[in-house]
Amino acid sequence: MRLAGDPVADTRRMIRVDHAGEYGATRIYAGQLAVMGNRADVAPEIARMAEQEARHLKAFDRLVVERRVRPTLLMPFWHGAGFALGAASALVGPRAAMAVTAAIETEIDRHYQAQREALAGADPELETMIADFQAEEVEHRESAIAHGAEQAPAYPVLSALVRAGCRAAIRLSERI
Repeated sequence: MRLAGDPVADTRRMIRVDHAGEYGATRIYAGQLAVMGNRADVAPEIARMAEQEARHLKAFDRLVVERRVRPTLLMPFWHGAGFALGAASALVGPRAAMAVTAAIETEIDRHYQAQREALAGADPELETMIADFQAEEVEHRESAIAHGAEQAPAYPVLSALVRAGCRAAIRLSERI
C-alpha cells in the first residue's frame, strides 16, 4: 500500500480498516473465551491478548471520532463473523484457537508494515500507533505458536484459509 493522491482519504481508509480489524479481533477472542471459559490452559493467554486488542480498538475508536472517519459498513458482519470464527476454532480445541491467532497476526503484521511504509512520516501519530500495535500483534503470533498453533489439526490448510479470509476482510473493509 502506498499513499495515493489524497493523503487525508488514504489515512481515513487506513483508520477505517484498522478499526474494523481490531474490532474483529476482539470478537474472535470473545468467541474463543465464550466456548473455552477458563477450562483451557490457553484461556489466560487469550484473555491477555483480548485486553490488548480492546486497547487497540479504543485507540482507533478515538481516531474514528477525531478524524471523522466513517467506519466500515461491514461492522455488523464482522461482529458475527469474528465471534463465529473464534467460537468455531475453540470448539476444535485450544491449538486450533491458537492457529487462528497465528494466521491472523501473520497477515496483520504484513498489513501494518505496509501501512507504516506508505505513511513514511506523513502522519506521525498514526504511524507510531500502528508501530506500537504491530509489535503487540507480532507478540501475539509468537505466543500462539508457543502455545501449539502449529500442532493444530490440518494447520497448513487452516492457516491458509484464515490468512486468505483476513486479506479479503482487509480489502473489503478499506472500501466498504
